[in-house]
Amino acid sequence: MTYLTLAYLHLATVLPAFVIGTWQLLRPKGTPVHRVVGHVYLLLMLATALIALLMPAQVGPRWLGHFGFIHLFSLMVFISVPRSYRAARRGDIRRHRDSMIGVYVGGLLIAGGFALMPGRLLHQWLFGG
Repeated sequence: MTYLTLAYLHLATVLPAFVIGTWQLLRPKGTPVHRVVGHVYLLLMLATALIALLMPAQVGPRWLGHFGFIHLFSLMVFISVPRSYRAARRGDIRRHRDSMIGVYVGGLLIAGGFALMPGRLLHQWLFGG
């Protein structure tokens, strides 16, 4: 699969995850809708993280000729999403909330901010150059 194809797939999962994650943060918690939409969000975040791991780092140092610092956010998602799901199933709402806020802030806001930096594909698409 080409880098460009992976980039489009990544956007196809991360953009709805961002919209759903924002919606989830603003809406009432614990409702049946929150649970169903939350499952969709978790699956989108896992897919986003997996696709991101398949994309080679384009900026900065690389490990194994492929992975960069931004890939650490994928690992955070792979740890936090199952932890959050288990916490919700156990009724540990504080841990669930904290993990989900961490995924949103780290996996979407911070990683998204890095994706907008000069030299990255998204920056080129949005701002040219």
